[in-house]
Amino acid sequence: MFPACVFLILFSYMPMFGIIMAFQDFTPTDGIFGSSFVGFDNFVRLFTLDNIQQVMFNTLYISIMKIILGLLVPILFALLLNEVRNRLFVRSVQTIVYLPYFLSWVILAGVFIEILSPSNGLVNHALKIFGIDPIFFLGDKSWFPNVIIITDTWKSFGFGTIVYLAALTSIDPSLYEAAKVDGANYYRQMRHITLPGITNIVVLMTVLSIGSILDAGFDQIYNLYNPVVYETGDILDTFVFRLGIKDMLFSISTAVSLIKSIVSFVLIVISYRLAYRLTEYKIF
Repeated sequence: MFPACVFLILFSYMPMFGIIMAFQDFTPTDGIFGSSFVGFDNFVRLFTLDNIQQVMFNTLYISIMKIILGLLVPILFALLLNEVRNRLFVRSVQTIVYLPYFLSWVILAGVFIEILSPSNGLVNHALKIFGIDPIFFLGDKSWFPNVIIITDTWKSFGFGTIVYLAALTSIDPSLYEAAKVDGANYYRQMRHITLPGITNIVVLMTVLSIGSILDAGFDQIYNLYNPVVYETGDILDTFVFRLGIKDMLFSISTAVSLIKSIVSFVLIVISYRLAYRLTEYKIF
């Protein structure tokens, strides 16, 4: 465990010292020890920024929609795969849908930029067949959030599918046999046996996702967005990145990150409390 602990201390705990910048008028020439303290002025200034409310809305909307689809799609797909009796086919499909989960957004962003291109993209070529004008998916502010949500669901639903398939295999087969004897059809079996059988894992996955509600996916959005779609595609993480790296407003960007960290910490504590109360899940 020693190498992992050293890595954690160097890159996770030691940088926390930089939180001081949120309460300073930080300038790189003066450094942390030379910059003057301004108290909570940076937080007050933060909430007076013109686009902070839109950024918060974008973050919550994209994150919540990702959580909803990230639960529904894997559950539906797992229920469909569970009805297939050819085990080789099931394992093959599992591998195919799980593969994108391991690919970085740097790679996938290049793929989607080509596929969704308004001039020579595969999607717009298909739309032309039906007489639909080309759509600039990554350059239209009304389309961009939906593209982000759908592509993230496509990338990650394979992982959720495996989790729910594992939960489905733990259901006692004798329950289905007894239901068939009683004359229950497929839909009644699903309603009274299958869905109740995976309720605990569904509740657990839902509750644990609450802690990441402010993480709408920096790496995905940063690799796909552009200034044209900032209005609907900008989230807290990309906003902080631009404030700190591009605009060099280090103190305000640190204040944003600190608020986000505090809120995320509170949500994580609440989510694990709920997970323990509802499903008796606990880490320690």
